Amino acid sequence: MAHIIVLGNEKGGSGKSTTAMHVATALARLGHVVGGLDLDLRQRSFARYIENRHGTIAARHLDIAAPELMELPEIDPATLAEGENLLDKRLAAAVAELEGRCDFIVIDCPGSHTRLSQVAHSLADTLITPMNDSFVDFDLLARIDPESYEITGPSVYAEMVWHARQLRAKAGLKPMDWIVVRNRLGAQEMHNKRKVGRALEQLSERIGFRVAPGFSERVIFRELFPTGMTLLDLRELGVDRLNISNLAARQELRDLMRALNLPGVSVEF
Repeated sequence: MAHIIVLGNEKGGSGKSTTAMHVATALARLGHVVGGLDLDLRQRSFARYIENRHGTIAARHLDIAAPELMELPEIDPATLAEGENLLDKRLAAAVAELEGRCDFIVIDCPGSHTRLSQVAHSLADTLITPMNDSFVDFDLLARIDPESYEITGPSVYAEMVWHARQLRAKAGLKPMDWIVVRNRLGAQEMHNKRKVGRALEQLSERIGFRVAPGFSERVIFRELFPTGMTLLDLRELGVDRLNISNLAARQELRDLMRALNLPGVSVEF
């Protein structure tokens, strides 16, 4: 059975699709068979990133690995059983198609609460929640007291993840490994950064997730999207000597992949 990795965050702009593509491509370049599903049926950022990659590989005759993009198949509503949901059936069919031939399935969820996203979270063996390193994004996970910065309770997204965990337990599936990834960390050890870090540590013990470092804000991520390439493909793009920023970004990807601790994955790049 394929190991399912879900990227989820109900707020947009957290680097979710960029993280999804780099995780999927890193796994593919390490020799694993990777399938990709984009559940944002409107924006399709992850799907477009994969399509761009396959286009560049074909145009430049590159011999590099890529995740396979799977679209949600069309289902005849007349074939649904009584009470069966059409979107559930489409997602189940896509996952069933991929899991027989893939080692990993990477699913990118939209930056909003949808039926597809809720179902996908219940399928996650590993859930990655990228967040910008600020209390604006932290509010998605928990409410805090504005004076003491003490956590007063879980927020809407954390409650949705808890529900997904309950569904997995009832189905007899193994517990979900939930990792909150701190993207766009500031270069300086700022006061706000320390406060967010302390709040995440406190919350992680209460609701059960691990914290991992993500990607700093870098122009290169926006430049890579049109070609579908990632930090691991710079030499194929003709970059013979990596600058300090590129080297630091690749190290961030290594650190993230090691922190995910995915089964059967040895991070060697």
